Amino acid sequence: MTLTKLTKKSHACIRLEKDGRTLVIDPGLFTEEDATAGADAILVTHEHVDHFSEDRLRAGLEANPAAEIWTLKSVADQLSAAFPGRVHTVGHGDTFTAAGFDVQVHGELHAVIHPDIPRITNVGYLIDGGRFFHPGDALTVPDHTVETLLLPVMAPWSKISEVIDYVREVKPQRAYDIHDALLTDLARPIYDHQIGALGGAEHLRLAPGEAADL
Repeated sequence: MTLTKLTKKSHACIRLEKDGRTLVIDPGLFTEEDATAGADAILVTHEHVDHFSEDRLRAGLEANPAAEIWTLKSVADQLSAAFPGRVHTVGHGDTFTAAGFDVQVHGELHAVIHPDIPRITNVGYLIDGGRFFHPGDALTVPDHTVETLLLPVMAPWSKISEVIDYVREVKPQRAYDIHDALLTDLARPIYDHQIGALGGAEHLRLAPGEAADL
């Protein structure tokens, strides 16, 4: 099995590299400006600015004329006219190949932030038959075994008991924290201990820029 290099970028963004090709997921405004540098393909889970930065996506597509984006309609509509044929709209149940990675789309709606706030669309991406799963802003449980769960560890729409139960339900081999820009250093040991002790999976964290071969 070919090793994949997982690099954590700030907040919800990750980079996956395999066989000399790079896939980037959710480069938003909380993410480094060069998050899409060298990307062959980009996936976006939803339209919120901490996951979707039009400037970062445009920079990636302009730097690499062969780069493409897969995302849901609300994001694709903002980019497709400027990059005809390179922005693909996807939804739950779709499958495709991006930068040499096999991708399945899971989920439809963003988690509930508050009953008074309308829910927007959100999709998660299952990569290479379950080697990785990035759910975006939802606690979507794919109907597939997951090796590495990219875990939204802290968000305005969640509490730690829900995060722990999500890990238990997905049952991954390991969970790496994402969606952590609002989590202070003071709180991290609490989250690390409770998720690690109660989630039932190896719980791991990478600082922005750190990488692991999986």
